[in-house]
Amino acid sequence: MKVLNVSSTKRTELIDITSAVRKVVRESGVKKGICFVYVPHTTAGVTINEHADPDVARDIEDTLDKLIPRNRSYRHVEGNADSHIKSTVVGPEVFVFVEDGDIVLGTWQGIFFCEFDGPRRRKVYIKVVEE
Repeated sequence: MKVLNVSSTKRTELIDITSAVRKVVRESGVKKGICFVYVPHTTAGVTINEHADPDVARDIEDTLDKLIPRNRSYRHVEGNADSHIKSTVVGPEVFVFVEDGDIVLGTWQGIFFCEFDGPRRRKVYIKVVEE
C-alpha cells in the first residue's frame, strides 16, 4: 500500500490525482488486477469523473455547496456538518481495473480527491492487487 499526501487550498476542492495513482500502479509492477483508492477522512472523499474540462470539477464543487450548504441549522457543533454529509454522498473509495500495467479509465475520466473541509493536508491510500 502506498500513501499519497494531498494538500488542498480551499474549503471545497476537487483535486485531480489521476497521474499520481497511475504512477503508483506502474511502479507496483502489477500487470493485471485492481487498484483501490481510499480516503481515511470523514470530511473528504474520492470520485471518478471528467478531467478533460476543469469546469466540470468546479461545477461539482458548486453544486454540492448549493445542495448541502455550510450555513444551516445542523446539530453537529464543530461547523463542518456539511463536510461530513458531502463526504457521505461522494464516498471514501473507488476502484479501478489495471490492465497492461496501467489504470483503465474512460477517455475523459480522471480520479479526484474531494476536499470538503479544507484547506488541509490529507492522506490517500492506494493499494494495487494482482489478479
